[in-house]
Amino acid sequence: MSELKPSERILCALDTISTDEASKLARDLGPHVGGVKLGLEFFGANGPAGFNEVANADQNIFLDLKLHDIPNTVAKAIHSLMPLKPKIMTIHTAGGPTMMRAAAEAATEAAKNVGCERPLIVGVTILTSLDNEDMCAIGYQNKVSMQVVKLARLAKESGLDGVVCSSHEIKLIKESCGKDFKLVVPGIRPAGSAIGDQKRTMTPAEAVALGADYLVIGRPITQDDNPAEAAKKIADEING
Repeated sequence: MSELKPSERILCALDTISTDEASKLARDLGPHVGGVKLGLEFFGANGPAGFNEVANADQNIFLDLKLHDIPNTVAKAIHSLMPLKPKIMTIHTAGGPTMMRAAAEAATEAAKNVGCERPLIVGVTILTSLDNEDMCAIGYQNKVSMQVVKLARLAKESGLDGVVCSSHEIKLIKESCGKDFKLVVPGIRPAGSAIGDQKRTMTPAEAVALGADYLVIGRPITQDDNPAEAAKKIADEING
């Protein structure tokens, strides 16, 4: 696989429930990003119809629903979502190896049935809003970094294409899972940006230098007066 261009690494999080606003942003961003992310808030408000409206803007779509249920239910959910033809989909690694294997197999089968390119199935490890203190509060004995690597290894063994992780676990996961295991990294803030509600953040250039494949960036792009120009500056920053 050829090396990704800096702009292709950027996945813009469209944090809105307005289909008009999301579609306009997707169109305006054009070739300056590798795709846009639609999450639970948007999909809950607009469903497949809203997804298709944004897809008409001719952008790759990262459908971030973080599926987490028994294996059969997750597999059926992936089958039901495949007609939308997303480029990336998320599930929770905490669902376990059987669920992850079912998801990976369902993606392959469903894409073949629909006649589309198989999306990347990536596993959410530990949410970037959590730190070590939060981990203790919910019963994890491992520190964040140790648990993330453990879940990443399990995801690879279970057939997933990669994981969602904090930028601070990139190096550890690449060393453990190999360079071809895809890393989708939220919590990315261009130099000078506000951190917001994510506790483990890094700049785009730092994250890519460590081995990040895709960078999820929202407000630094969407809240700029010129989103396309903001995305272009981030690509330039990645390019050094």
